Amino acid sequence: MILKQLIELYDLLDSPAASGEAALAYLRSIDLDCDAETYPLTGAKGSTDMIRIRIPGTNGRAVGGDAPTIGLLGRLGGLGARPERIGFVSDGDGALVALACAAKLLSMRVRGDMLPGDVFVSTHICPHAPTAPHEPVPFMGSPVSMAEVNREEVGDGAAETGAWPLDAVLSVDTTKGNRIMNERGFMISPTVKEGCILPVSDDLVTLAEMASGRRARTYPLSMNDITPYGNGLYHLNSILQPATATAAPVVGVAVTTEVPVPGCATGATHLTDLDETGSFMIEVAKAFGAGSCAFYDPAELKRFHARYGSMAHLQTMGNLPAENEHA
Repeated sequence: MILKQLIELYDLLDSPAASGEAALAYLRSIDLDCDAETYPLTGAKGSTDMIRIRIPGTNGRAVGGDAPTIGLLGRLGGLGARPERIGFVSDGDGALVALACAAKLLSMRVRGDMLPGDVFVSTHICPHAPTAPHEPVPFMGSPVSMAEVNREEVGDGAAETGAWPLDAVLSVDTTKGNRIMNERGFMISPTVKEGCILPVSDDLVTLAEMASGRRARTYPLSMNDITPYGNGLYHLNSILQPATATAAPVVGVAVTTEVPVPGCATGATHLTDLDETGSFMIEVAKAFGAGSCAFYDPAELKRFHARYGSMAHLQTMGNLPAENEHA
């Protein structure tokens, strides 16, 4: 359960003064020696504060071990749309969940409950993000492009933290602005790896059922959704954008509602839903580091490649230049 961390972080982030430094200070109040950093990332429309945390495992790379590393990434445009909208917006749920997971894992570590593998947590904090048109409801925009955030979380920028390579990624994102996810709570996507949409992981289904106490909920992806932003194609949202920049398997953990809710809506954060979402992600991190949770079947993917070849070109802009380099 991460309700305590969610409540404390929500109070911290629901402010026009929300910042990476404030979030970092909160995490260091839990573990003074935590391996965490924050820094500004500047894009065409402004800047945001990146925040990255690595929680070492008992047998992770940080201590010279061989347990796999999982990334928990909080995806969003921004925490707020000030001055247009006052308060914490629905789009901020991904950052809130990711930071609450980091806080819980740090608290567990301080108490002596360490996971086998390293866990890398990353998101960004921007209380003054722009809005963007989208159907059926408006989205939150971002002061930085998806490619820039990808670089910091799963690309060359992540390598500089020592967290690279990530062996699997859970990308958590508010995914309420649609009419195909008609349940409150969280849903998981099929696994995406190097341009291939693979079957939904049985292990993740089991963990989702245990975390929620309900039948697991999954959602469909189109080919568009796993291609990079900026190519002019319709995307469900940014939840699978990390899959365009890494060879690691990526699963989107979508925070959902029964009806379409704009990303720029305030008063639309449901902490009990986020508690289930974050609890699921922590359980996955435990199992993945212990080698008891598979995101995909390597033999099956090998057979796919032998018959159909690589789909990695879907991680690129393809045959045409980007229509919007700042998306």
